[in-house]
Parts: sequence; structure tokens; C-alpha cells
Amino acid sequence: IKDAEVRPGRNAMKVVPRHGRRKEFSDLLEGAKVEAVGRVGKILYLSLDNEHAMMVDLGPGAWLLKTSASEEMAMHTYVVVSFTIGGQLRLIDGQTRSNVHVAPTEELERMRSTRSFAVDPFETPLTWQHFSQLLQERDTTMKQLLMDQGFICGLGDIYSDEVLFTSGIRFDRSTAKLTSQDVRRLYRGMMETLQDAVRARGTTWGEQDFRDLHGEPGLYQLELKVFERDGEACRRCRQAIVKDTADGAFTYFCPQCQT
Repeated sequence: IKDAEVRPGRNAMKVVPRHGRRKEFSDLLEGAKVEAVGRVGKILYLSLDNEHAMMVDLGPGAWLLKTSASEEMAMHTYVVVSFTIGGQLRLIDGQTRSNVHVAPTEELERMRSTRSFAVDPFETPLTWQHFSQLLQERDTTMKQLLMDQGFICGLGDIYSDEVLFTSGIRFDRSTAKLTSQDVRRLYRGMMETLQDAVRARGTTWGEQDFRDLHGEPGLYQLELKVFERDGEACRRCRQAIVKDTADGAFTYFCPQCQT
């Protein structure tokens, strides 16, 4: 890392709340070599050779951009990391709800060992039997379960609705009433939906102006089956998609395909 900058402006310091001064943040990064890039739940991290790690918790709609130093600086760019081999890594966050900090490696290790969620679908192979066992420990509705970051990390309104549609399960179905066949369908639906979304580079939708590492919008919004498609015909059965509420938030489902 050649240098690191928290850009001028009062809002910029909101995304580095654990660093009281810009120089404190920069000094921990400048001259360090990035040895690995990884993820623990929703936290991205860069392991450094100075016994520290830069950790990034992206806020809603925020994104990281890998670009040349000559590229025009986008609005709401708050953190810029420049590399000796050329190029920059920039954090762009229109809502300033991201959290970036540099901490000793020990903190990263603690975060790995004391993670706050039960399931990370991409971290390790998860058998449906193990998934079923985890479900038996919960007593809630399906939408609440999938939105619970303590159970599955990373699912939000969009993907939870899409997973439930793919699985053929209603949002208000009780976890206590799932059959073994339901659990298999849910497991398969979750994995298929998330893998398809990753292949499409995510979802760029409405105010969530997400971009990938190269600045390109995601394409999974073109594949959405139910989310914000109320009144449209279901792609399976042609029944109209319904909009309902769950815990104060909107949810979308097909009353024919999901039971």
C-alpha cells in the first residue's frame, strides 16, 4: 500500500468511526503489504504483513471500486487506498453507513472464532441434515428466520423472498411445521438462489445503487421472480404475485406456488 486517505469532508469520518484522526488510519496502512483477502460473514478484510487487518463492513448500497488513480473520483468516495503497483481501491457510500477500520490481527481471529451467525452458505459445505438440525432449534416464521442475521448472514428482503419462492414455502409458515421435504427444498432453494445471484454479480435495485469491484451494476434484478413484482403474473403458474407485510416490512410471494 503506497498510501491511504480518508477524504476531506465531515461525513468521511463517519465511515471510520474507530479512528479519531485521518492520520491514525493512514499510518496503519501505508507501507503494509496485502497478504490475503477474505471474509467473515458480511465483513470483508485485507490481511496485512504488519500484524493488522483492514476490515470493511459495507453499508446498504455501498461498494468497493478497484480502478486507476486517474479515474474521476465518484461522488461519496470516502476512503482511497493506493497501491505501489498502481491503481486504487475506493469505498463509495452514499449513505455513509459503512464501517472501515484497521485492527490487530488478533481481533480478526476473535471475530472468526466467535462469529455471531449460525450459517454462512458459502463458507463451508453445509449438508441439508445439519441445516435441518439448526432449523429445529428455531421457532419462528420463515421470513423472520431468513432475515435473522444471527441465523443466516447476508440475506435481506430481496433474497429471502426469492429463496422462499424457489423453495415453494410461504413467508408466514412456521419453522416448526416444516417437513423433511420442505427442509430439502429450502436448502436447495437457498443455495441455488445465492449461487445464481453471485454469478450475476449481485442485485442493483432502486436506491441500492450497488456496483461490483469494476464499477459494473449487478444483473440479478433481471432474474427476480417475486420481489416487487406484485400484480404481475407468476412465471410458474401465472397467478398474480401478492404483496403483504411481515414484521412491518413488505414481502412478496405467489399464493399458488408457495404453501
